Order: sequence, then structure tokens, then C-alpha cells
Amino acid sequence: MLHESSKRIDYLKIEKLIREIVDLRNRGIDVCLVSSGAIAVGKESFDSDINEDSNSVKQALASIGQARLVSIYQNIFREYNQEAGQVLMTKNTITDNVSRKNAQNTFEALFELGIVPIVNENDTISTFEIQFGDNDTLSALVAYLIKADLLILLTDIDGLYTSNPRTHEDAEFVPLVENIDDVIDMGSSSVGSSVGTGGMHTKLIAGKIATLSGADMVIANSKDLSIIHNILDANFKGTVFKSNYDEFFDVLGYIEDNYNY
Repeated sequence: MLHESSKRIDYLKIEKLIREIVDLRNRGIDVCLVSSGAIAVGKESFDSDINEDSNSVKQALASIGQARLVSIYQNIFREYNQEAGQVLMTKNTITDNVSRKNAQNTFEALFELGIVPIVNENDTISTFEIQFGDNDTLSALVAYLIKADLLILLTDIDGLYTSNPRTHEDAEFVPLVENIDDVIDMGSSSVGSSVGTGGMHTKLIAGKIATLSGADMVIANSKDLSIIHNILDANFKGTVFKSNYDEFFDVLGYIEDNYNY
């Protein structure tokens, strides 16, 4: 949630996002927010440029940024009488059986208490996440953990195209994907958000994890955040990926095979 030009916090956009989330909560829908930008927010605290070449500096910035971000989120959520809690995840959270079960129990308790979990990668203690840098996959893994019905990925284009719409005038918009394997090779790392951490390829990988774990997924444009309630009302432009639950799909094995981290 940073301004594209200055890379500083966009408070107006954060508040709009929170209003959307609180409205969903008022409908009785459990919502989990996967956030990013801890390092960028931490860097904002310094007047001069910071050399981010080392992971230790990035981790230090993340420790500052994570605290600032969750404070901002919680303060605005409370203005709408809604509590939010922070969940920091590492690779071990997913791959270790005990850690994964503990995380699932925590999510369940937060939802039962009516609290919105705000999830981020725990960059302060793990360099894997800094090197991995992919919030799309993190979102899909959270959807897998909490057995979500729907995963929404917001970016700066309307959804999936047959090729990069910024460089190919003949690119065709794809409104619906029934089977993720039909389009998994369509993504390109050059197509996607310039602010987020992943391109369209990572979003399709996230789609495979989410849809084969039992969740529908939507890729939509974040320019107008009212699209969130429009998605729930089935009145929006975006790409819908239909759930194709496979009880034999090995999420953990898939992650290990496709990500060297």
C-alpha cells in the first residue's frame, strides 16, 4: 500500500481497503489480509538512502516496517470497531507439521473471536522469505491453511491476458479459467504489478495451489478497491479461476519442487 511515485505509505488506500474488509465482516464473512511492504515502510523511517544490499539490513528495516504497518492497520480498523491481529509466517510454518497445525489453530481462534488476521512473511528472522519475495504464493498458502473459499489477488491490471497487454495490442482478456493447468504456462514474469512482489507467473502458481486446495481465485485491478465488494456481488471485471479440489494434490511437495528456497 505505497504510492507508486514516492514509495511512501498511501493512507487513503489503506483506509479504503479496511472499509471494504469491515463491510465484509459486517456481512458475516471471515476475512484474512495478506500484506506486504514491511521493508519499504521501514526504509521510509530514514531521511537518507539506505544500502539494502545485505539481508541483515533488509531484516532490520522489516522489523521497523512490520511494527509500523500493523500499528497503522490496527488503528484504522479500530475506527470501524474491528480488531485485527498480526500473523508472521516463515517457510517453517508451512513445511513443519507441528508449526503448520499451530498456525491453523491460531487462524481458527482469530476467526472465532471475530478478529481479522493480517499476515506477512517474517523477514526479521528468515532470509528465505526476503529471497523468495512472493506474496502471491504466500497468499495461496494461507488460503490452503485456513481452507478459504475464495482468494482475491489485487494487482495493477484487470486479470489474465493471453499475452502482455502493455506490449501486445492483440492480447485477449481471459475472464474465466475452469482448469488452472490449461493456462499455467501463459504467465510471464514481465506481466504483473510494478508495486507487488510477483508477476503474472507467480499469480498462476498461486492459482494452482489455491484452486487445487479447494478455493476459487480472482485476479482483479486494485485501482478502485470497491472492486472487493463487487467481486462478492459478482459484478466486476477480473479473471475467475474455479476451484478444482484434488484431495491428492501435495501442496507441500509442489512448493518444494518448484521453489528453491
